[in-house]
Amino acid sequence: MELTPVLRSEWLKIRTLRSLPGALLALFAATTAFSAIAGVSDTSEPGFDPLFTALSGVLPGQIAAIAFGAVAVSSEFHPGALRLSLAAVPQRGRWFAAKAIVIAVPALLVGLVTALAALLVARAALGPAADGLSVGEQVRGVVGCGVYLMLMALFAAGLAALLRSGMATLSLLIPFILIVSFVIGDATGTVADFLPDKAGQLVLRGTHEGSSLGPWPGLAVTALWTAAALLAGAWSVRRRDA
Repeated sequence: MELTPVLRSEWLKIRTLRSLPGALLALFAATTAFSAIAGVSDTSEPGFDPLFTALSGVLPGQIAAIAFGAVAVSSEFHPGALRLSLAAVPQRGRWFAAKAIVIAVPALLVGLVTALAALLVARAALGPAADGLSVGEQVRGVVGCGVYLMLMALFAAGLAALLRSGMATLSLLIPFILIVSFVIGDATGTVADFLPDKAGQLVLRGTHEGSSLGPWPGLAVTALWTAAALLAGAWSVRRRDA
Protein backbone atom coordinates (compact mmCIF):
# COMPACT_ATOMS: atom_id res chain seq x y z
CA MET A 1 0.00 0.00 0.00
CA GLU A 2 1.26 3.47 -0.87
CA LEU A 3 1.96 5.90 1.94
CA THR A 4 -0.21 8.75 0.59
CA PRO A 5 -3.63 7.15 1.34
CA VAL A 6 -2.41 6.23 4.82
CA LEU A 7 -1.32 9.81 5.41
CA ARG A 8 -4.72 11.08 4.33
CA SER A 9 -6.46 8.68 6.67
CA GLU A 10 -4.27 9.59 9.64
CA TRP A 11 -4.60 13.30 8.89
CA LEU A 12 -8.37 12.92 8.93
CA LYS A 13 -8.11 11.45 12.42
CA ILE A 14 -6.01 14.41 13.58
CA ARG A 15 -8.52 16.90 12.21
CA THR A 16 -11.62 15.20 13.57
CA LEU A 17 -10.43 14.31 17.08
CA ARG A 18 -11.47 17.53 18.79
CA SER A 19 -8.83 17.50 21.50
CA LEU A 20 -5.96 17.55 18.99
CA PRO A 21 -6.68 20.89 17.25
CA GLY A 22 -7.49 22.15 20.74
CA ALA A 23 -4.01 21.16 21.94
CA LEU A 24 -2.39 23.06 19.07
CA LEU A 25 -4.54 26.11 19.84
CA ALA A 26 -3.53 25.85 23.50
CA LEU A 27 0.12 25.64 22.41
CA PHE A 28 -0.21 28.93 20.54
CA ALA A 29 -2.25 30.71 23.20
CA ALA A 30 -0.18 29.63 26.22
CA THR A 31 3.18 30.29 24.60
CA THR A 32 2.35 33.76 23.34
CA ALA A 33 0.61 34.74 26.57
CA PHE A 34 3.50 33.67 28.81
CA SER A 35 6.05 35.27 26.48
CA ALA A 36 4.12 38.53 26.65
CA ILE A 37 4.14 38.34 30.45
CA ALA A 38 7.87 37.57 30.45
CA GLY A 39 8.43 40.62 28.26
CA VAL A 40 7.53 42.96 31.11
CA SER A 41 10.02 41.33 33.48
CA ASP A 42 12.97 43.10 35.06
CA THR A 43 15.58 43.47 32.33
CA SER A 44 18.27 44.68 34.74
CA GLU A 45 18.80 41.28 36.32
CA PRO A 46 22.29 39.77 35.90
CA GLY A 47 22.48 37.38 32.97
CA PHE A 48 19.37 38.79 31.30
CA ASP A 49 18.89 37.01 27.96
CA PRO A 50 16.42 38.86 25.71
CA LEU A 51 16.04 35.97 23.26
CA PHE A 52 15.23 33.41 25.93
CA THR A 53 12.94 35.86 27.71
CA ALA A 54 11.04 36.44 24.46
CA LEU A 55 10.63 32.72 23.83
CA SER A 56 10.26 31.58 27.45
CA GLY A 57 6.55 31.00 26.93
CA VAL A 58 7.62 27.76 25.25
CA LEU A 59 8.41 26.28 28.66
CA PRO A 60 4.75 26.02 29.74
CA GLY A 61 3.50 25.89 26.15
CA GLN A 62 5.40 22.71 25.35
CA ILE A 63 3.03 20.78 27.60
CA ALA A 64 0.35 21.27 24.93
CA ALA A 65 2.74 19.96 22.26
CA ILE A 66 3.45 16.90 24.40
CA ALA A 67 -0.28 16.35 24.92
CA PHE A 68 -0.84 16.63 21.16
CA GLY A 69 1.67 13.88 20.39
CA ALA A 70 0.59 11.62 23.23
CA VAL A 71 -3.16 11.83 22.55
CA ALA A 72 -2.73 11.43 18.79
CA VAL A 73 -1.18 8.01 19.40
CA SER A 74 -2.99 6.92 22.55
CA SER A 75 -6.37 7.42 20.87
CA GLU A 76 -5.51 4.32 18.84
CA PHE A 77 -5.43 2.21 21.98
CA HIS A 78 -9.08 2.68 22.78
CA PRO A 79 -10.89 -0.68 22.51
CA GLY A 80 -10.89 -1.83 18.90
CA ALA A 81 -9.41 1.35 17.38
CA LEU A 82 -5.95 -0.01 16.61
CA ARG A 83 -7.42 -3.23 15.25
CA LEU A 84 -9.46 -1.23 12.75
CA SER A 85 -6.44 0.87 11.77
CA LEU A 86 -4.30 -2.19 11.17
CA ALA A 87 -7.06 -3.91 9.24
CA ALA A 88 -6.90 -0.99 6.80
CA VAL A 89 -3.08 -0.81 6.89
CA PRO A 90 -1.64 -4.24 7.71
CA GLN A 91 1.94 -2.96 7.45
CA ARG A 92 2.39 -1.74 11.01
CA GLY A 93 5.63 0.09 10.29
CA ARG A 94 3.99 2.03 7.46
CA TRP A 95 1.04 2.92 9.65
CA PHE A 96 3.26 4.17 12.49
CA ALA A 97 5.42 6.18 10.08
CA ALA A 98 2.29 7.88 8.71
CA LYS A 99 1.12 8.60 12.24
CA ALA A 100 4.48 10.20 13.09
CA ILE A 101 4.40 12.36 9.94
CA VAL A 102 0.91 13.72 10.58
CA ILE A 103 1.98 14.58 14.11
CA ALA A 104 5.25 16.19 13.02
CA VAL A 105 3.97 18.44 10.24
CA PRO A 106 1.23 20.36 12.13
CA ALA A 107 3.37 20.49 15.27
CA LEU A 108 6.21 22.06 13.27
CA LEU A 109 3.98 24.55 11.44
CA VAL A 110 2.11 25.62 14.56
CA GLY A 111 5.40 25.73 16.44
CA LEU A 112 6.94 28.12 13.90
CA VAL A 113 3.89 30.41 13.89
CA THR A 114 3.77 30.31 17.69
CA ALA A 115 7.46 31.11 18.05
CA LEU A 116 7.18 34.08 15.69
CA ALA A 117 4.11 35.43 17.50
CA ALA A 118 5.77 34.96 20.90
CA LEU A 119 8.89 36.76 19.72
CA LEU A 120 6.92 39.69 18.33
CA VAL A 121 4.72 40.23 21.39
CA ALA A 122 7.65 39.84 23.78
CA ARG A 123 9.80 42.22 21.76
CA ALA A 124 7.06 44.81 21.91
CA ALA A 125 6.90 44.40 25.69
CA LEU A 126 10.68 44.40 26.15
CA GLY A 127 11.12 47.61 24.17
CA PRO A 128 14.74 48.85 23.99
CA ALA A 129 15.95 45.82 25.95
CA ALA A 130 15.43 43.71 22.82
CA ASP A 131 17.33 46.02 20.48
CA GLY A 132 20.51 44.00 20.86
CA LEU A 133 19.00 40.94 19.26
CA SER A 134 20.45 40.26 15.81
CA VAL A 135 18.37 39.03 12.89
CA GLY A 136 20.34 35.77 12.90
CA GLU A 137 19.60 35.14 16.58
CA GLN A 138 15.91 35.76 16.08
CA VAL A 139 15.68 33.51 13.01
CA ARG A 140 17.57 30.78 14.85
CA GLY A 141 15.28 31.16 17.86
CA VAL A 142 12.06 30.95 15.82
CA VAL A 143 13.18 28.04 13.63
CA GLY A 144 14.76 26.20 16.54
CA CYS A 145 11.65 26.71 18.65
CA GLY A 146 9.42 25.22 15.95
CA VAL A 147 11.70 22.22 15.54
CA TYR A 148 11.95 21.77 19.32
CA LEU A 149 8.17 21.71 19.77
CA MET A 150 7.84 19.20 16.93
CA LEU A 151 10.48 16.96 18.51
CA MET A 152 8.77 17.07 21.90
CA ALA A 153 5.44 16.14 20.31
CA LEU A 154 7.11 13.19 18.55
CA PHE A 155 8.95 12.21 21.73
CA ALA A 156 5.61 11.98 23.51
CA ALA A 157 4.13 10.06 20.57
CA GLY A 158 6.88 7.46 20.73
CA LEU A 159 6.47 7.02 24.49
CA ALA A 160 2.69 6.75 24.11
CA ALA A 161 3.15 3.95 21.58
CA LEU A 162 5.59 2.20 23.90
CA LEU A 163 3.46 2.59 27.04
CA ARG A 164 0.18 2.21 25.12
CA SER A 165 -1.31 4.96 27.24
CA GLY A 166 -1.58 8.72 26.89
CA MET A 167 -2.23 9.10 30.61
CA ALA A 168 0.93 7.20 31.52
CA THR A 169 2.94 9.28 29.04
CA LEU A 170 1.65 12.59 30.38
CA SER A 171 2.07 11.40 33.97
CA LEU A 172 5.71 10.68 33.19
CA LEU A 173 6.67 13.66 31.04
CA ILE A 174 4.81 16.56 32.62
CA PRO A 175 6.17 16.09 36.17
CA PHE A 176 9.61 15.52 34.67
CA ILE A 177 9.52 18.83 32.80
CA LEU A 178 7.82 20.84 35.53
CA ILE A 179 9.73 19.45 38.51
CA VAL A 180 12.94 17.61 37.61
CA SER A 181 14.07 19.92 34.82
CA PHE A 182 13.03 23.00 36.79
CA VAL A 183 15.01 21.92 39.86
CA ILE A 184 18.20 21.23 37.90
CA GLY A 185 17.59 23.94 35.32
CA ASP A 186 20.62 26.02 36.37
CA ALA A 187 23.00 23.07 36.58
CA THR A 188 24.70 23.80 33.26
CA GLY A 189 27.82 21.92 32.26
CA THR A 190 26.52 18.67 33.77
CA VAL A 191 24.49 15.70 32.64
CA ALA A 192 21.46 18.03 32.83
CA ASP A 193 22.60 19.51 29.50
CA PHE A 194 21.75 16.19 27.85
CA LEU A 195 18.18 15.87 29.08
CA PRO A 196 15.73 15.93 26.16
CA ASP A 197 14.09 19.24 27.06
CA LYS A 198 17.10 21.11 28.45
CA ALA A 199 19.30 20.21 25.48
CA GLY A 200 16.75 21.38 22.94
CA GLN A 201 16.02 24.61 24.80
CA LEU A 202 19.59 25.79 24.25
CA VAL A 203 18.49 26.88 20.77
CA LEU A 204 16.20 29.42 22.45
CA ARG A 205 19.04 31.12 24.29
CA GLY A 206 21.23 33.95 23.14
CA THR A 207 24.13 32.92 25.36
CA HIS A 208 25.36 29.43 26.23
CA GLU A 209 28.07 30.08 28.80
CA GLY A 210 28.79 27.10 31.02
CA SER A 211 26.96 24.66 28.76
CA SER A 212 28.82 21.81 27.11
CA LEU A 213 26.54 22.09 24.06
CA GLY A 214 25.66 24.79 21.56
CA PRO A 215 22.18 25.55 20.19
CA TRP A 216 22.16 23.13 17.25
CA PRO A 217 24.08 20.31 18.98
CA GLY A 218 21.57 20.65 21.83
CA LEU A 219 18.70 20.31 19.40
CA ALA A 220 20.46 17.26 17.90
CA VAL A 221 20.51 15.67 21.37
CA THR A 222 16.75 16.16 21.64
CA ALA A 223 16.39 14.66 18.16
CA LEU A 224 18.31 11.56 19.32
CA TRP A 225 16.00 11.17 22.32
CA THR A 226 13.03 11.52 19.98
CA ALA A 227 14.41 8.98 17.51
CA ALA A 228 14.96 6.50 20.36
CA ALA A 229 11.39 7.00 21.61
CA LEU A 230 9.95 6.55 18.11
CA LEU A 231 11.99 3.41 17.51
CA ALA A 232 10.82 2.00 20.83
CA GLY A 233 7.24 2.90 19.94
CA ALA A 234 7.55 1.31 16.50
CA TRP A 235 8.94 -1.85 18.11
CA SER A 236 5.98 -1.96 20.48
CA VAL A 237 3.48 -1.53 17.68
CA ARG A 238 5.09 -4.26 15.60
CA ARG A 239 5.52 -6.78 18.43
CA ARG A 240 2.40 -6.43 20.56
CA ASP A 241 -1.11 -7.54 19.81
CA ALA A 242 -3.59 -4.91 18.65
